[in-house]
Amino acid sequence: MEPLSKNNNNNNITKPSLQIEALAQVEPSPLRKIIVVASIAAGVQFGWALQLSLLTPYVQLLGIPHKWSSFIWLCGPISGMLVQPVVGYHSDRCTSRFGRRRPFIAAGALAVAVAVFLIGYAADLGHATGDILSKKSRPRAITIFVIGFWILDVANNMLQGPCRALLADLAAGDHRKTRNANAFFSFFMAVGNVLGYAAGAYSGLHRVFPFTLTDACDIYCANLKSCFFLSIILLLTLSTAAMIYVKERPLVPDEKNPNSAGEESSHGGMPCFGELFGAFHELKRPMWILLLVTCLNWIAWFPFLLFDTDWMGKEVYGGTVGDGKASAAYDRGVRAGALGLMLNSVVLGVTSLGVEFLARAVGGVKRLWGIVNFLLAVCLAMTVLVTKLAEHSRQFPGGDHHADPYKPSAGIKAGALALFSVLGIPLAITYSIPFALASIFSISSGAGQGLSLGVLNLAIVIPQMIVSVLSGPWDAAFGGGNLPAFVVGAVAAAASGILSIILLPSPPPELAKSVPSGGGFH
Repeated sequence: MEPLSKNNNNNNITKPSLQIEALAQVEPSPLRKIIVVASIAAGVQFGWALQLSLLTPYVQLLGIPHKWSSFIWLCGPISGMLVQPVVGYHSDRCTSRFGRRRPFIAAGALAVAVAVFLIGYAADLGHATGDILSKKSRPRAITIFVIGFWILDVANNMLQGPCRALLADLAAGDHRKTRNANAFFSFFMAVGNVLGYAAGAYSGLHRVFPFTLTDACDIYCANLKSCFFLSIILLLTLSTAAMIYVKERPLVPDEKNPNSAGEESSHGGMPCFGELFGAFHELKRPMWILLLVTCLNWIAWFPFLLFDTDWMGKEVYGGTVGDGKASAAYDRGVRAGALGLMLNSVVLGVTSLGVEFLARAVGGVKRLWGIVNFLLAVCLAMTVLVTKLAEHSRQFPGGDHHADPYKPSAGIKAGALALFSVLGIPLAITYSIPFALASIFSISSGAGQGLSLGVLNLAIVIPQMIVSVLSGPWDAAFGGGNLPAFVVGAVAAAASGILSIILLPSPPPELAKSVPSGGGFH
């Protein structure tokens, strides 16, 4: 979710905006500095990858039922909707002697370290404060975990906005440098994903940190704890290197008007949110259609992003969460799911490099988006087939259906991993085309690009909040598995594809060529 930026055409903040622009960096920085700052994305994305692959199973190990586990993920969209615009707004006006962006990046990295400690040691701290290990639910550990998880999501959102803003500052309006900055940021995101999913897929990582295995923290928990140790080491190393190597010019108030840097605060409220919601009144039909297609697209994506490794552990490997006989099968499935997510990230990275070529090959960006949405629908529907085949072929030692089942056949596992890999193609398009179209439509309507992207962000986070609230109870109503939410996602993906091809207007060629870098169309 992208940070929101100010609209320089808004009369309410014209003076501070002009002042900020005047004091922005004048000359583009060397590419090596841009690469150092962009590398922070690897540390941030390493943590995101661990969250997506390991934390849903972990919360169930702590005793949170499957139907309620999705509620914890509400923090992601909520913090994306609130934290990023607030941090972006104030980092534009920060007058610290260390610069505008670096204080927020440093604070975000330290907050991640605190959050990782709370998450990793939730079981240990819960046991130390009174949790009984023999009971399925550990309320104190759950409380500590939830606090840490919300801090982690807020901290990650604190990091993303200022990092992208600092890259823009370093590029100083140079289009080539801006393209390179966005390319390197995306590249390091892919690197972080691959490293995070690879760490999550390795079952022996706890041996590197032997102290992580305790009475309250089993091997799965110890591996999770070890993964987060690596995550914070990587993030702090990259962030520290960037903070030391890359300097910022501090923002100072206008000498003729010393109070101008904080002038907007005298109007009360949050101008960034006023601009954001006020932009809805100016939206034209193409942007409304884009919002609808994006909303359906994320209704399709988010159930899978929430429960992909849980699906591998339960439906494909036949395991159960907890200390039962089939818990080992569940752990194997979760690790296989993490491997699938790593393959997904590799395909995502390769596809991202060829988005422009693919769009030309199929006759335009809206047609490409429609095609990959149909591909998304097919893949989500195929999870039902893979699940049924896995159930039909599942075998148990001595015929005991309560025992730890044998691993699924090579064909079943290959089919599941193939779905993960193929889904990297539509995910790459989801991460690029909607943002490019929002920028194009903002040019044609005369609206500010920052506000248009902010409105688009609402079409992403609101569906995530809806899915987080409804997917768990919806799955529980149909037996407690993950397939009901996946089927709804398949229907939403198909609807998104149809609307994209039929209703979404094609961007005018002259505008498509003028889109700023970051969308992939120049």
